[in-house]
Amino acid sequence: MWAILLGAALIIGGLLFLFRSALGRKPSDLHQMPQGGSTLEPRRQGLRFLGVSQNWPALAVIAVGVLLLAFGGYS
Repeated sequence: MWAILLGAALIIGGLLFLFRSALGRKPSDLHQMPQGGSTLEPRRQGLRFLGVSQNWPALAVIAVGVLLLAFGGYS
């Protein structure tokens, strides 16, 4: 029972850690697009912040939580 609870807590904690790194960026500011509209997207931000190299600690915590959930019920 403790393994299942710990696994669920690790998954939730890993997701929060993953979201913190994505949401902790600079705030968006309203700026004009060259096509004539306005957007809140940051200027020149690539998708590198979603990569595995940036988020491997959170993904490792989630993986350990999944393993505990998968195999914790058998003991």
